[in-house]
Order: sequence, then structure tokens, then C-alpha cells
Amino acid sequence: MPPRVREGPLLLSLTTGALVVSGVSPVDRLTWLLEALPVLAGIPMLLATHRRFPLTMLSYRLLTVHAMLLLIGAHYTYAQVPIGTWIQSMFGFTRNHFDRIGHFMQGFVPAILAREMLLRTSPLRPGRWLFVLVCSVCLAFSASYELFEWGTARVLGLAATAFLGTQGDEWDTQWDMFLALIGSLTAQTLLAARHDRELTALNAVPHRSDNRP
Repeated sequence: MPPRVREGPLLLSLTTGALVVSGVSPVDRLTWLLEALPVLAGIPMLLATHRRFPLTMLSYRLLTVHAMLLLIGAHYTYAQVPIGTWIQSMFGFTRNHFDRIGHFMQGFVPAILAREMLLRTSPLRPGRWLFVLVCSVCLAFSASYELFEWGTARVLGLAATAFLGTQGDEWDTQWDMFLALIGSLTAQTLLAARHDRELTALNAVPHRSDNRP
């Protein structure tokens, strides 16, 4: 049995299992629902498209890791994730920084997904323009999420405090978007070559161009 055929169901099982476990007695049920929403929507979407538009295994692995981080934050709320609290206490930080990891990943993982979509569905090829456009997509995605948080807070008021997770930081929104940008830059720098190899193996071949960074 090909590795891809074995690994796909394993990643799905891990994500589904984590989703179920995270939903058992979360700190705040509304926050759990809001934070787990991308996973709740993403699993059916990926199942519906995996035959006619299968992604690279790199994308599926990154989505699984990202889902795990989202579900940890959903269960505890980002301000109360134990490992973040431990680090906060050890280094004397003024806040729990686990959400910073989440927003870094909000750029890191979508960067590879955006790269894959653009390479497979548009005339773009690896190069400077692709690099810039992927960063732009990730920033737009991060900004859209911040607007979603703002809208939720406007509608739900104090009930959305844990979901916002600003922890008293007036620059929280700017930090979130900055970290998403750093994540997108890091993902493309570290993983572009590997991503190209997996796209080639999937018969979705990106051709190199002279303007590759």
C-alpha cells in the first residue's frame, strides 16, 4: 500500500480524535466552538475534495499540526494553555504567549496552501511574484480573521473576551498579523523546494522561472 494511502487516514484519525477530546469539558464552550470552527469546517471540505483535488502530503501534514494547535487553544482558551502559562511563569512574561505560536502558524500553513492553489490553478510559477502574492494572501487571511474576531466581539460583547484573547495587550492585533507575515516568509523559505518536489510527484509540476528568489 503506498505511503500516501496509509498516511492520509492516519492524519484524519488524529485530527478527528483531537477534535473529540478537545470538546470534552472545555474551559469555555462558546470559545471552544469559535476556535474549533476552522477544524469543524475543514475536515468535511477536505474529505469532499480529496479525490478530485488531492493536496500534497506536506499540506495535509501541516494542516494536521495546525489543527492540533487550534484545538489545544480551543479547549483551554489561548490565555490559559498550560505550557504557555508555564513559560510565562518561568520567564516572567506579562501574558501567555501560546496564541503567538497560533498566529505564526496562521501564516506558515496558509502559505503552503496558497502556494499550492496558485501553482495548480493559475499561470504563476515559482518566482518572486509567487512569493509576494503568497505573503499577500496570508496577510489578507490574517486580517480577515482579525475582522471576524472584531465582529464576534461586537455581537457577543463580554462573552467573546476569551475568544479575543488580547490579554490586555493593545497591540495584539498588530502582533497577530506581523507573526502571520513572518510565518508565511518562513514557510516559503524553508519548504518551497520540498513543496515543488511533492507537486511534481503529484503530477502538478511547477516550472522554475528566472525570477525565483
